[in-house]
Amino acid sequence: MATIDRATPAGEHGGFLSIFYDERVRSVVYQLVTFGVVAWLSWYLVSNTSRNLEARGMSAGFGFLTEVAGFDTDFSLIPYKAGEGTYGRIFIVGILNTLLVSGLAIVITTVLGFFVGILRLTSNWVVARLAAAYIEILRNVPLLLQIVYWYAGVVLLLPRIRQSIHLLNADSLYLNIRGLYFPSPVPHEALWASVIAFVVAIVAIVVLRRWAHRRQDETGQPFPVFWVSLAILFGLPLVVYYASGAPLDWNLPVLKGFNFEGGWHVPPAFLALLAALGIYHSCYMAEMVRAGIQSVRKGQTEAALSLGLRPNRTMQLVIIPQAMRAIVPPMISLWMNIVKNSSLAVAIGYSDVVALFMQTALNQSGHAVEIVALTMLFYATISLSISGLMNIYNRRVQLRER
Repeated sequence: MATIDRATPAGEHGGFLSIFYDERVRSVVYQLVTFGVVAWLSWYLVSNTSRNLEARGMSAGFGFLTEVAGFDTDFSLIPYKAGEGTYGRIFIVGILNTLLVSGLAIVITTVLGFFVGILRLTSNWVVARLAAAYIEILRNVPLLLQIVYWYAGVVLLLPRIRQSIHLLNADSLYLNIRGLYFPSPVPHEALWASVIAFVVAIVAIVVLRRWAHRRQDETGQPFPVFWVSLAILFGLPLVVYYASGAPLDWNLPVLKGFNFEGGWHVPPAFLALLAALGIYHSCYMAEMVRAGIQSVRKGQTEAALSLGLRPNRTMQLVIIPQAMRAIVPPMISLWMNIVKNSSLAVAIGYSDVVALFMQTALNQSGHAVEIVALTMLFYATISLSISGLMNIYNRRVQLRER
């Protein structure tokens, strides 16, 4: 009688090589090999750079950050004085300036992009075509050209100091060729109560929103969360503010001689850069919003309207929440691009981290490798932070399979 030979399982052979048939072992080995290669390449790069610097008689290290920087800046969110501030402090000044213009540009991009994206889908032919023209024209003009245009063609054509534009008909808000002047707050000790009230208001809004959603899921009755939240956000801090004696004064800008004194001053380069970043990237945001809304099945709109929801409530409660699943992933990349594209500010002289640290500080100190490495680390950290936080939100809005 013939016998049938059966293949022996790989794990039954025994011996050292048999462990590589285990998928978990192979995974660990591949990770160790990859880590070793990356570590060796990093060591080789650092050691080779260090040897080259020594051969040229150049010092390496980050000790230069404590040395005094001999140049000034026209815009700083923290106190800084030429001849006293260090390279480390000028690095912080550049970081804060970059974060300020990038953060405001992200807000403008998101709000304006949502608005234009919804207008792109409106049934009004004229409005829809104007929104389409806005998108197609502005997104096809290079960002650098738009930055230069806003700076040289708009901001620098503003009136001079004595003919300043009074914004909002206020005597403390001025716009001219030197930038924007507005009051600066002067807080008193009792202001801490208003700050605490503001934090309590935010916590109360979060609790209210969760309660309202749970109540609507259980009973089907909606709750005016937006208006109540708005009343809490502004009402509670204002009540505490006036109850504590309004512990906040304002330092108003006053024209003295050939310039304004007092208040806060925003340079023209900041205004041009903010306008260019916000408008240019809002075109891409609008297309993301349009694509996200169109990805929602038409039956969802029809079902919401059949239940008696008005078109604006249908868009707010039904369409936008579902569209966010398609909008958020590309929006993450857009926000990161805004931060990185802010480095084009060097073209118009805005004091961002590239202009202050990677240009002026590098030319004075000569520590090119360290300065470039710190600048790259800053942009990488901001980009990864945005990506990590938005990925958390993205996981919350995605559908969960049961």
